[in-house]
Amino acid sequence: MEFTKKDLNKTIWIKQTDQEKNRRWYRVDATGKTLGRLAVDIAKKLMGKDRSYYSDFWDAGSFVIVENVEHIAVTGKKLTDKVYYSYSGYKGNLKSITLGELLKKNPGKALWYAVRGMLPKNKLRDARIKRMKLIKGTTTKYDNFKPLNLYK
Repeated sequence: MEFTKKDLNKTIWIKQTDQEKNRRWYRVDATGKTLGRLAVDIAKKLMGKDRSYYSDFWDAGSFVIVENVEHIAVTGKKLTDKVYYSYSGYKGNLKSITLGELLKKNPGKALWYAVRGMLPKNKLRDARIKRMKLIKGTTTKYDNFKPLNLYK
């Protein structure tokens, strides 16, 4: 296929304000889903990679509601071997928690860490991660947005 001058500069730009008004909402039931595989799909929706007008320098993503986060599945020995560290900067204040303890204490936080690590490390990451709603059990709170099922 040969390109002519008419074929150049055919990029379609959509105004950011118009795009923000038309964000989609997705609902996911996390029961029995593997942590990493679920996080990949959520991260893609939050970034907007499924949109035809995706661009890495503005936020084109959707909202994602994750229900039943307490029933996320983890494979292998990750429950005991995977450790999350936090350090305040003071001597002797390195805290660590295993994935198993984190899932008992706050199951949504494990998914939050996984999705956050899969998003690009730039100034849009905080805005993108705020659009993910983690819920224990089920809810009807977001039904007025008519969320679509992420998995059919």
